[in-house]
Amino acid sequence: MLASVIYNLFSVKLRILKILKNLTTPTNRDLRQAACLALTIAVQIWKDHHMKKYTTYFNDINAFLTSKEPDMFASLEELVTIQSGSHNKTGIDQTASAIVRAFQGHAVSTEMLEQRLQGNNLVVRSSAQPSAHKQVLLVGHMDTVFPQDTDFNWYKTDDDKSYGPGVVDMKGGLVVGIYALKALDKLGLLKQIPITFVFNSDEEIGSRSSVDLIQKEASSSAFAFVLEAGGLENEIVTGRKGNLTIELHIEGKAGHAAFASKDKPSAILEMAHKIIEIESLNNFDKGITINVGKIDGGIGSNTIPEFSNAQVDFRFMDPSDLKKLEEKVAEIANTVVIQGTRCRVDVISGRPPMQQSPGNRSLFQTTADIANCMGYPVKEQFRFGVSDANFIADLNVPVLDGLGPIGGRDHSRDEYMIKDSLLQRTLLLSCSIIECWRNAESD
Repeated sequence: MLASVIYNLFSVKLRILKILKNLTTPTNRDLRQAACLALTIAVQIWKDHHMKKYTTYFNDINAFLTSKEPDMFASLEELVTIQSGSHNKTGIDQTASAIVRAFQGHAVSTEMLEQRLQGNNLVVRSSAQPSAHKQVLLVGHMDTVFPQDTDFNWYKTDDDKSYGPGVVDMKGGLVVGIYALKALDKLGLLKQIPITFVFNSDEEIGSRSSVDLIQKEASSSAFAFVLEAGGLENEIVTGRKGNLTIELHIEGKAGHAAFASKDKPSAILEMAHKIIEIESLNNFDKGITINVGKIDGGIGSNTIPEFSNAQVDFRFMDPSDLKKLEEKVAEIANTVVIQGTRCRVDVISGRPPMQQSPGNRSLFQTTADIANCMGYPVKEQFRFGVSDANFIADLNVPVLDGLGPIGGRDHSRDEYMIKDSLLQRTLLLSCSIIECWRNAESD
């Protein structure tokens, strides 16, 4: 709202200047200058007036976070240097314990949800009690894609960037959330705004052990913020594709290749037919993308392959497309081309699409207005990858994602975070929680 009105005022100013451009007498030049000055002053007065609703807390939060910026980077280094690959339970549990320590002395409670095989999940709650307006939900994952035995286990910085495993996906997002709550506590707002922060342990492998927890908390929430990395052009995510990951398993009959006939029951040959059929389901115009990303099978060139396996990734924009894809895959799996073979399909993971709902866009508009007042304009983004925001959106709970710091090259050894964005995004999140909660209370 603020950004669009300012834009409209400047547009009016430009149109007036066009009209006055051809007026050349001294009197008219004076008139032109006066009109320009009057409009400039009007725009500034309007901005100052609308900033007042933010300045009641903005300056205090900004001062607090600026003073804590060295601590934020120290926390980031501590978290990044804890190896917390999705299957490293010990490392994830150490990460959760470090987060608990970070909240000591603040107006929150912490609950460690123990798991036998997967890393523990952690829930942090502000001391304010949920009201008729429910609560605010924050979500961030502690796991990274890097395996426990990786040598990518260091943290370093230069003038502009920080580097390390998970620095932006999403240890940086965790720091943003932690320090946003610290800033709110400094203003006494954790006793007024009910906030629940879920730190989950398995997002990078589908959130299978944490999806129920996330959706349980989402169902009691007025809105949610997920702290995945922001876009490189300062985007915030209002929508995402959905995904489905499956494995195909083909059984054939083994035999010596020297005695193979034209009807040999080859599992690999059957898989080849199915791969071509599955890849033909790509529909780029509808945003449906399908990729057979991994295959294996057989034991050697002189043996008719008894087995073959393939992993397939599906991406889609509309929930109805998922049902159609599932029906097509079932049809392909049940159609036998090579006699003597059979197929089984296992679903590995999946997330529904996060559609760009009116609720999501309303949250974005509030956040964008704050960002504009900060001199830090943001853009709306539809992202092709998935996150835990997909699970929240599936419950029709308004949600924004990509509120973490900005960076790139995630899931690689070159992963980096733009250092200035850590403070900027923490300030933006802090103010957005306040304003979006005010809006929720007034609805």
